[in-house]
Parts: sequence; C-alpha cells; structure tokens
Amino acid sequence: MSTLHEPLRTALELAAIGVPVLPLRAGKAPFGNCPQCANNACGGRPNMKSAGPCRCPGVCHAWAAATTAPAVLTSPAWASAWERAVCVAYHPGAAGLTVVDLDNAVAVDWAHETLPATRAVQTTRGEHWIYWGAMSSHNAVRPGVDIKSTMAYARYLGPGTGTMTALPDAVRALAVKEPSPVRPAPRSLSVPARPGGGQCPHRTPVFLERGIAMAEQRLTAARSAIHATVYRTFLAVLSTHGRCGCLTDTHIARLFTAAQAKGETARHCTDAWTNARTTLGL
Repeated sequence: MSTLHEPLRTALELAAIGVPVLPLRAGKAPFGNCPQCANNACGGRPNMKSAGPCRCPGVCHAWAAATTAPAVLTSPAWASAWERAVCVAYHPGAAGLTVVDLDNAVAVDWAHETLPATRAVQTTRGEHWIYWGAMSSHNAVRPGVDIKSTMAYARYLGPGTGTMTALPDAVRALAVKEPSPVRPAPRSLSVPARPGGGQCPHRTPVFLERGIAMAEQRLTAARSAIHATVYRTFLAVLSTHGRCGCLTDTHIARLFTAAQAKGETARHCTDAWTNARTTLGL
C-alpha cells in the first residue's frame, strides 16, 4: 500500500466499509466523459435521473462512477485519474447517507438552531452534517444549504466528529417546495392575415392535427438537447401555421405540455415560443 497515491488509499479504505467512491480532479470536479460515453450516451448521467450507474470501466460520470469494487478502483482504466486526483468523493445515497452541505457560517448557525445534532465534518467554508438515511438530492434548499444524497457526490474530508443520527423529517422537509404557479400558455397568435381575403389554408382538421401530433411526438422522443429541440419544434410549427391564425390556445397548450413533460419549465416554453416568433418576424 505504500506505493499508492494518498487519494486512492483513502478511497480503498472507504470502499472497504461500503462507501462508493470516485476521484476528483482540481477544482473539486469529476473527470469528464470517456470517448465511449461522450454526451452521456451510455445513460449514466450525473445530474439527471437515469436507469443506473454507467458500466464503463473509466471514471466518467461523477456519482454514477462511484464504486466499492477494489478491482475497479485499482484497474488500469482508473490509474491515470488517481494520479491526477486531488481528493476523493463519495456517493452518499448509495451508502445510505445524506449530507447537508452548509456552505457558510450563517448556514451552520441555522443548522445548530434548526436540525438535530449529528456527525459534522469541517469544510473550507462551513460544515457537512451527515445523517443515516438516503433521500433525493437538492441544491439551494435555503441560502447556503444543499442536500447531497442520491445521484450526487460529496467530498470526503475526514471522519468528522459527533454521533451520526437518523435522517430527520426536518431535513426531508427542506426538499419540499411550494408549487410554482402554472403560467398559462400564450393566447392565440395575433398575426397578419394572409393575402386572399384572410382565408386560412390550414384549417382542414386533418392537416393541422397531423402537424401538432408530429410536433408532440418530436418533443416526446427527445433524449438530449431538450432546450434546442423545443425551440426548433416551435419554430417549425410557427413557420407552417403561424401566419394564418389557425393555431388556438388548445394547440399551443398541447405543445407546452409535451415540452414540460421532458423537464422544460413553463418559463422556458414561453421564451422559446417568443424567440421563435421573433425569428420568423411574427
């Protein structure tokens, strides 16, 4: 073990007690995707819900790359990463843990007043409070406070002090936010009538329905670049139907609903729709 780099030695010690680990490079960042997994082609996406960890032998997907397997940690595929690593990170949720990341002194004071005491680890600017129990991860649940558990990684900064306690409802409650008001879809387009007395050539139900259905299908099938896909889809719909006034609130709402089902926010939908109209001069 004397020839091991310090981060790898620490990683093996954590893996031996069931804590999945991975190396971090300078800047506390994980190593980038390998060529085989570029653009997260294998599905092990670090910041989105996915089917499971990447199966690539390299170190390429942050929390999804974390492992407890010594054979993987010491494999040639990971050797270069450990040589360049500056510290070790771990996947709290996979170890049955939740880390409340308190980023400054104000946040630490708030935790002392609000949360049950548990094991605390000093960080550069604040503390990590570690609880038994996993939950979903959330950033900025309040000023200076992040929750790191499933599908997130936290730096390992030592064993800390104090007795670890069970994840309290007070921490789970931090992740429950008030529902955002639903922004209505834009009203029907107000656009100039086409030449020829304003007669709309697209009011045949079959033609218009087919166009909206194809746009919905395109949005539903999107697997990446969601923002760009939404904008391009809106642009295509407006380029065909935007100048004759045949689009109704119902049609637009269907497009917004399909986009939001892929994770797009109502605000982004409205912005994309507005930008598409501006591009087309509507």
